[in-house]
Amino acid sequence: MDTPKLTIRPTDLATTEHLQAAGIHPLLARLWAARGVKRQEDVQLDWPAMLAPNTLTQAEQAARLLADAIHSGQRMLIVADYDCDGATACAVAMRALTDMGAIVDFLVPNRFETGYGLSPAVVELACQHHAGRPDLLITVDNGIASVEGVDAANAQGIGVIVTDHHLPGDQLPNALAIVNPNQPGCTFPSKNLAGVGVIFYLMLALRAELRTRGHFPANGGPRLDALADLVALGTVADVVKLDANNRLLVTRGLERMRRGLMQPGIRALFAVASRDPQAASAFDLGFALGPRINAAGRLSDMGLGIRCLISNDDMQALELARELDTINRERRQIESVMKEQALAATESVQDGPLGASVCVFHPEWHQGVVGLVASRLKEKFFRPTLAFAPAGDDELRGSGRSIPDVHLRDVLDLVSKRHPGLIRKFGGHAMAAGLTLGREDFDRFAPAFDLAVTELTGRTSFEPLIETDGSLEVGYANAHVANILEQQVWGAGFTAPLFLDEFQVRSQKLVGEKHLKLSVQRGHQRFDAIWFNHTDRLPEFVKIAYRLDQNTWNGVVAVQLVIEYAQGI
Repeated sequence: MDTPKLTIRPTDLATTEHLQAAGIHPLLARLWAARGVKRQEDVQLDWPAMLAPNTLTQAEQAARLLADAIHSGQRMLIVADYDCDGATACAVAMRALTDMGAIVDFLVPNRFETGYGLSPAVVELACQHHAGRPDLLITVDNGIASVEGVDAANAQGIGVIVTDHHLPGDQLPNALAIVNPNQPGCTFPSKNLAGVGVIFYLMLALRAELRTRGHFPANGGPRLDALADLVALGTVADVVKLDANNRLLVTRGLERMRRGLMQPGIRALFAVASRDPQAASAFDLGFALGPRINAAGRLSDMGLGIRCLISNDDMQALELARELDTINRERRQIESVMKEQALAATESVQDGPLGASVCVFHPEWHQGVVGLVASRLKEKFFRPTLAFAPAGDDELRGSGRSIPDVHLRDVLDLVSKRHPGLIRKFGGHAMAAGLTLGREDFDRFAPAFDLAVTELTGRTSFEPLIETDGSLEVGYANAHVANILEQQVWGAGFTAPLFLDEFQVRSQKLVGEKHLKLSVQRGHQRFDAIWFNHTDRLPEFVKIAYRLDQNTWNGVVAVQLVIEYAQGI
């Protein structure tokens, strides 16, 4: 990858002063203002500040349909997606609907057999479900593109309620109701709800509907805030933009985890990941718990992950979490081998400078892991990247990851227009996409993809940027401030603070054979620092982009700098 350019995020001084005057910590005020926070109300993260469920288009209509189904004893079947967002959304629906008296079970498609979403094949499986033929299908985290699947269900006399957050296509499915903030005409203020957030909102609307019917007393019914841990996990794991409403949902979920109030499956996942729920953070959800749920959908059956999340038995949940941990270890091993093969393949075909993109295929790769390989290669080369694996029937299934400069779905759309029939299926958004090719078409597709990237961007190379928050004030470089920052919710669209300062390296050594451990000094302050997965020694004087972290050793809590990038000065 080219040498990154270090930049400093602009600071809104007036807003910073306004937030400080409202009693917000001066450093948080500066960081929040730089991330678009304008008023103190934008960081009110208690339940009363949550956007109202009745503002989500068709939520009340769907709630009435569900209430009718509960009262008439109809059999419901939840059709889930096979990632962490889909699994947590399914668990929220299963728990809430069961508590509200529904007859409900779930079905999660196998990504290798029936593909994504409510397809006609999935409808056939639903009709043969072990819990009995359903009267009503409820999609979670999918369905907005399932035009044919909904038609197939309707032909079988099965109604469908779609809950989803993905962008719709030109045609909407003929469902009884569609709850999706991104559907045409929906005025819900947050377009960034994850799939789990959408179904959580629908469950709130359903409880309100059942209260009006006298099914529950006023303010009665199940405590749906008890599901906030699931909502937080799915929201962070799906990397949706953490706008104010999503930050509220994640904050409330983390708060319950820190108090020990969580589903047995969530507690078990913390245990197998060797993480402390009392110090739960968005980082834990995105990089420890989420991958263990996702691994089941990538290599095995996401039903395992869902059963872990809906179990009420601590021992059973722990057994399932251990299975998920084992699968995740296998996933990491497969991914590591595939990444090395991909790097070798990429470097072997590059006799000169890299092109505008990276496109790799290996006949022995696992299609459940190609997205992770694409992500790693994208990080290394800072170019839009596609990785392909065999998918049977002489097809290749590819997964892509992109960079801010390149809208990946638009590139694939251009290829499909320039070369009709070359891409058999594709879908996605700006930063990630999936597609299917004929096996014999890869050699023709790769240069067409590279040319389309160049045509849309006018560039054949891209400069990686590392955006920082500038220098950290000397008085805030301590463990107390590190704890304050760790208590906040950072993530997609609300990135964690990254500071930029000059240091003198006083000592450095390798630990674990792959991490650089340092002692660095700025002025009269000396810090421990670590650069994970970096083995090259640094010069004496360096500019470092770093995160503040707390390091506990023998009961003593001290500040540590986690290095993201460093360069000599």
